[in-house]
Amino acid sequence: QVQLVESGGGLVQAGGSLSVSCAASGSIFSINAMGWYRQAPGNQRELVAAITSGGSTNYADSVKGRFTISRDNGKNMVYLRMNSLKPEDTAVYYCNMRIGTAQGMLVRTGDYWGQGTQVTVSS
Repeated sequence: QVQLVESGGGLVQAGGSLSVSCAASGSIFSINAMGWYRQAPGNQRELVAAITSGGSTNYADSVKGRFTISRDNGKNMVYLRMNSLKPEDTAVYYCNMRIGTAQGMLVRTGDYWGQGTQVTVSS
């Protein structure tokens, strides 16, 4: 079984910074892409940032230049550093990983999600 546990987040004033992290544990054979999504009340969940196993990154236009995603493959962790935060960044942030688990002679790949962590930016 695989579990993703997030930490970080909280309340910050506009212009401030926060970091969130996510650790995967369990019967992990491999981890491919990792990413962060967010969902504000009344909105759909949207991709914030993603990072491949090779370290290539992709960001939503709304966070480019302000957010930085990184990963530690040895620790099965992904991080999101958020600078120059704006009230519109307020949302529940979810980590996502595409993880391969060994099942006998096969490796099955699936998408796994963290429980979500609240980020609130006050104006």
